[in-house]
Amino acid sequence: TLFRSANVGVQVFKKAEDGNWQLFASGKTTATGEIHDLFTEEVFVEGLYRVELATKAYWRKFGMFPFSENADVVFMANDSGHRHYTIAALLSPFSQTISATVSNAHNTKQM
Repeated sequence: TLFRSANVGVQVFKKAEDGNWQLFASGKTTATGEIHDLFTEEVFVEGLYRVELATKAYWRKFGMFPFSENADVVFMANDSGHRHYTIAALLSPFSQTISATVSNAHNTKQM
């Protein structure tokens, strides 16, 4: 059975100049499994980012014992100007598939 994952914890980290990951934003997915408006365009500058989904905590709410602690994706953002990023995750207690769409006003490409 497929369903939208509500209340999954999401943390976004940005890699600092010293090489450490710093918390950039956090939130939880909505009833539709989405999360919006974590930060503004002004603070979402060029850099290396990591999005981490708290999958273990999510599956434990259902009495399951998942394989991994979290699902994460690391990506370089806005290195060619401001862009819009959509990250989709298909989760199960024992696997994960993550895809992303990166778009701007002039083109769209799949990653």
